[in-house]
Amino acid sequence: MVKALDSVDIPGFGNGFIHARKGQTVRLIDVEGHQVADVWAISTRDHDEYMSAATTRMLTGRVFPNVGGVFMTTRDRPILTFAKDTSPGFHDMQFASCCSALYARRGHKNHPNCRDNYFAAIERAGIKHANIPDPVNIFQNTPPRPDGSFLYGAAMSVAGDHVEFRAEMDCIVVVTACSSALINAGKSTPLRLETFKAKAPAARKKA
Repeated sequence: MVKALDSVDIPGFGNGFIHARKGQTVRLIDVEGHQVADVWAISTRDHDEYMSAATTRMLTGRVFPNVGGVFMTTRDRPILTFAKDTSPGFHDMQFASCCSALYARRGHKNHPNCRDNYFAAIERAGIKHANIPDPVNIFQNTPPRPDGSFLYGAAMSVAGDHVEFRAEMDCIVVVTACSSALINAGKSTPLRLETFKAKAPAARKKA
């Protein structure tokens, strides 16, 4: 079994980040199942370059990349490749992160939320963003209906399901455990981030 270079546990309602070098693999694990993960990736060299859901949709021509597809930055460059997916494959790039105002409108004051968690994580990472980018929502089951509305389904991932990304540049991957009971089957539960060393290129066969 390949040992992870680094591992970060993210509690329910919590946040975390991990550094990834170009070529390394980032694995995101749903520890207990049915947990949505809001994901961001930010260039290590320039924090004003980061993964953009809108740019990814435009340049790939897809609502969400399939395995082998890429996530693009605000400067039209690949930052992560979607390398592996053991889950049922429901993910989202349409939704912004939940925020305190959203929960307040539902009658929940001071509810944990991914927007506050994002800013808490990037402060520890030394990143200063005035505004939160739109996330990539892994395991989120909210497909659009034919009439343009969204289906709010619970995450279909089970314990141990994971996705893997290959870093296409040195980056900081930030993850928050979604706080919405509606799409997390009733509660927010842990996630885990891991990094693995870059795979060596395959040896060329002799002619």
